[in-house]
Amino acid sequence: MKIRKKIYGDSNIVGRNIERLRKERGIKQKDSIAMMQVMGCDINPTSYSKLEGQLRSATDKEVFIISKILNITMKELFDI
Repeated sequence: MKIRKKIYGDSNIVGRNIERLRKERGIKQKDSIAMMQVMGCDINPTSYSKLEGQLRSATDKEVFIISKILNITMKELFDI
């Protein structure tokens, strides 16, 4: 598993959990983005990276779709 090069921001509270859970499941970032796009979420790699890095807010639609991709409840994304 790669080590994060930059520190986390404070624009959302789910990004760190999304990154951790995605990596635990062996899902590459580009694959996660592709799955989100197929599910109707218009997101690009830069925007997704900023979401995981907590450098931008996460929309309710993004949180919902990511929880479906990771097969978890939305609440689990907010667990600290």
